[in-house]
Amino acid sequence: MQVNSNSAINQNVYLNLNQSLNRIATGVELNQSSDNASGLSIANSLLTQANGYSQAIENANSAVAATQIASSATNEQSRILDNVKEKLLQASTATTSQEGRDAILKEIKSQLDQFDKIASGTNYNGQTLLQKSSTDKSASDVQQYQTGINGNKIIENSSVQSNTQGLGLTALVNQDSTTFSATDASNFLSSIDKAMTGLSDIRSEFGSTQKQLESSSRNLVSQQTSTLNAASLFETNYAKETANFSKQNILSQIGAYGQAQANNINQQSVLRLLS
Repeated sequence: MQVNSNSAINQNVYLNLNQSLNRIATGVELNQSSDNASGLSIANSLLTQANGYSQAIENANSAVAATQIASSATNEQSRILDNVKEKLLQASTATTSQEGRDAILKEIKSQLDQFDKIASGTNYNGQTLLQKSSTDKSASDVQQYQTGINGNKIIENSSVQSNTQGLGLTALVNQDSTTFSATDASNFLSSIDKAMTGLSDIRSEFGSTQKQLESSSRNLVSQQTSTLNAASLFETNYAKETANFSKQNILSQIGAYGQAQANNINQQSVLRLLS
């Protein structure tokens, strides 16, 4: 004679219970490939893409900050050149004495020294923006800003040499005050005009680059939002899963109670048969 001592348990109830609990805990509809292999692959791809957009947005915003710093610095340099031109106009007239011209030249050199200090000191995160480095007056490296999730999504800013050497003002910086005449001052006016034109071109490029970066950042935010919206289709429906969890939990308790009762009945049957 054979007597069953256990009733079969519906394992699906416990599997569904665990699945609902995982979804509620993680906030994700798909937690393993067995849930939906193709869906899980799509969800992971969308989340990876969204993370890429997030980093690209951060890159674009950092680049905007860098160009804003460079633009502000060149604005100040432009004011210095305006002032230097005024001083040269003052020195180029015959009504200015030689002593006065000497004083003007000293002031001009002091301002041009400040011009170079701005060039050497303007940087973002350690990267000098207006020349090669803080001690190297040669042209800066081309700045490449990664503003997309693909390698070819790059916005560039040309190399810059926004100092007296790069803008052709070395002769004025080295001018001897004892020989500084009204004619010299007049001749340097053309050098200042060229320097102002060159500086204006640099400022225009920084402005153009900044506009491109801001446009790219807005587009990246839009792309990220769309990608996250697509990925949200795979997020947990908390109301649905909470209800399902409660249902499966009740079913599992009923199953456990039924099994316990069945085992008790089987034990009593055995005792009756043996008595």
